[in-house]
Amino acid sequence: MKKIKYTFLASALVAFSLAGCNDLDTEPLGSTITTDQKEEAVAANPDRVEASVTAISSMFSQYGNILGENQHNDFGYPTIMLWTDTRGMDLVSEVTGYNWFSSAVDYADIQHTSAGPRLIWGTLYKQINSTNAVTAVIDPETDDETLLFYLANAYAVRAFDYFTLAQLFQKTYVGNEDKPCVPLITEENMDAVAANGCKRATVKDVYAQIMSDLDNAIDMLSRTSITRADKRYVSLEVAYGLRARVNLVMNNWVEAANDAQMAMQGDAVPYSMEDVDHPGFSDIEDAAWMWGILVSETDRVVTTGICNFPSHMGSLNYGYASVGAWRCVNQLLFDAIPSTDVRKGWWLDADCYSPNLTQAQQKYAYDKGCYPYTQMKFGCYQDVLGQSTNCNDIPLMRIEEMYLILAEAQVMAGDVTAAANTLQDFVRTYRDPQYTCNSTEAEEVRNAVWQQRRIELWGEGFSYFDILRMNKNVDRRGAGFAPEVTFNIPAGDDALIFCLPEKEIQSNPALTDTDNNPTPTRPQPVAE
Repeated sequence: MKKIKYTFLASALVAFSLAGCNDLDTEPLGSTITTDQKEEAVAANPDRVEASVTAISSMFSQYGNILGENQHNDFGYPTIMLWTDTRGMDLVSEVTGYNWFSSAVDYADIQHTSAGPRLIWGTLYKQINSTNAVTAVIDPETDDETLLFYLANAYAVRAFDYFTLAQLFQKTYVGNEDKPCVPLITEENMDAVAANGCKRATVKDVYAQIMSDLDNAIDMLSRTSITRADKRYVSLEVAYGLRARVNLVMNNWVEAANDAQMAMQGDAVPYSMEDVDHPGFSDIEDAAWMWGILVSETDRVVTTGICNFPSHMGSLNYGYASVGAWRCVNQLLFDAIPSTDVRKGWWLDADCYSPNLTQAQQKYAYDKGCYPYTQMKFGCYQDVLGQSTNCNDIPLMRIEEMYLILAEAQVMAGDVTAAANTLQDFVRTYRDPQYTCNSTEAEEVRNAVWQQRRIELWGEGFSYFDILRMNKNVDRRGAGFAPEVTFNIPAGDDALIFCLPEKEIQSNPALTDTDNNPTPTRPQPVAE
């Protein structure tokens, strides 16, 4: 008989805890307050809902939430950004003791016992649990604009979480609609799931829930005049941006273009060339940011010193990267960037030089021993070199992405000329005044858009998801990887998606080992 362990899904289903922050649920299994009691609590004190929604946003950046405080790669959604980018071909790093993402470099994370799937699964399902605690107590038909805003945020974040899970634990939407995806838990079935577990829903059903949640979020945000206190929270434009992403994966090209254009109607404006000619991408207040993770100096991920995104990514601050776990760009991608493009300076060249650095920054990089092609895109907190207070905010959505979604959606919908013009206008205006998109064939224009995504969104957690949805190989030849991890993994290979974590199979009574994805064959190195 299977023992039900108090882990991941089981704990999420029975406790409704917001990592100790949820004011709507106060006790564990056997003593949960009833829905009626929750509704009365909301009516009497809506501040409790606000606290719960704030807690949801804080879960994007929590240290030790899944594996405990002895694991220095457990710090919320930025862990997922680093893990997935590391699995691809554009973020180059080494298998070394200082690289806590080494098992993503060499694909040792393909096992169902691996830390990577556990971190991703646990991070996202804990947050889903938190959103369910909010969606369970607010009537979608409420006329209270504040409650509508809170509910819309819960729906949007839940959609974001399921969308991330769906892409990593099953193959991409088109052609795989009827395959098993992930357990689908909402306020509608959570009581039954707590008692009986939950099977894997199909890809089609998971995406239907994602789209339903985003449709609801957009409708509710359209009906409220409440404005968000800061960019931790989802706005109407962010909700449109999220739906544009999903439509892109589902190959709903016209809808993706429409949503991207709606997302561009807000206050966000792209970074100018002058904005990005030096290390940055660390402040949620930047006009280009639509949505992000707001980090405070007192947050545990910061007070750890080294257990955070800047530590593992940053080249100019104190952390794991600066002691040898450098993050570098694919050399072929770097070589393809024209010298007239301001983004060329986001990385050191073959001689360890970047025109985007000050003399002091250049000397710091040299003295620290940065490799050729090391990233200089992400700056350090308050621009202090060697900074040990790694308090950078983390981008979740920038307006530049919407221009690129629009261009790709236009070309895939059949308007090649419009797509080429969208892409060319964007790059010329904001990155490279001499850029020209000369392609006239649809596939060529789409690949030109993909190239711009690889450059523009480098290190922000998009590259691997693009590989999956576009059915590209993970081709590391010539990129600068060590020979033993120079792979050319075919599109659609089983190694590109994760197995469900062993602890999920053990703790969910509706699942057995036969319900898991097949354990893939580990990729083998190929010649350059």
